[in-house]
Amino acid sequence: MAGEQTTMPAAFIGHGNPMNALATNRYTSAWQAFGAAVPRPRAILVVSAHWYINATAVTTMTRPRTIHDFYGFPGELFDVQYPAPGLPELYDEVADIAEPTWVGADVDSWGIDHGTWSVLVHAFPDASIPVVQLSINAYKPFSYHLELGAKLAALRRRGVLVVASGNVVHNLAGLDWERPDQGFDWAQRFDDDARDRMLTAPADFPALDAHRDFGLAVPTPDHFIPALYLAGLAAADGDGTDVLVDGYAYGSLSMTAYVLGMARPEPTASDVGSPARPDGIPPEGSNI
Repeated sequence: MAGEQTTMPAAFIGHGNPMNALATNRYTSAWQAFGAAVPRPRAILVVSAHWYINATAVTTMTRPRTIHDFYGFPGELFDVQYPAPGLPELYDEVADIAEPTWVGADVDSWGIDHGTWSVLVHAFPDASIPVVQLSINAYKPFSYHLELGAKLAALRRRGVLVVASGNVVHNLAGLDWERPDQGFDWAQRFDDDARDRMLTAPADFPALDAHRDFGLAVPTPDHFIPALYLAGLAAADGDGTDVLVDGYAYGSLSMTAYVLGMARPEPTASDVGSPARPDGIPPEGSNI
């Protein structure tokens, strides 16, 4: 097991449209500034909304593949590769700190999905830092994910950068492509309350399931759950969170991102918001 190191920051990123991987806008500029500001980590552990399965597992391959887990987008997006190495030995550390929770070792079924690489191509473009993914167990309640997130605090003290990637508000059926940088009233209400909890009472983040707008903001839990991991880390370490960048996309997506354990870095100036809808993508088929 690795020795003690400087405690690494952590983050939750609202990743939104996969086309952000190819875009330069205020969100990607913030992700770039975040990557430039953190000390070089030993590894990056990512909890992505797009690895949502019936178990808790960790990728253990030495060379994880780049997964293009969407359809209908331009060919140039399918050409994106993020050839970061893996770090198989990190599995033992995650399995140890997660006890008594069982953690599976994924040797070949997953890799680096677009919830991960669409962010990391901006934050760490040289792809030289090992990347490991932690799955979201779809069968577990919100409290499970908050508690597992808290346990990951031990990894931060061993030089591991924990990044959660999803969207606090994520309603694909409600997308309005005519509102590229706007949020519906219900989306703003829910995101504002989520921000208040993340910044002041992260242990209460799971209670957002009682919010009046929860059904619209979180019609499926996959994109919301990654934020619970950062909330768990924040509750465990008490470092204090800050908003990295915020905003809305297509009415029903929140792009809010948070950092933990570091000052918010100043991004390069960019007033451009969400990327435009690629031709031919139906709202219900974009898998963003």
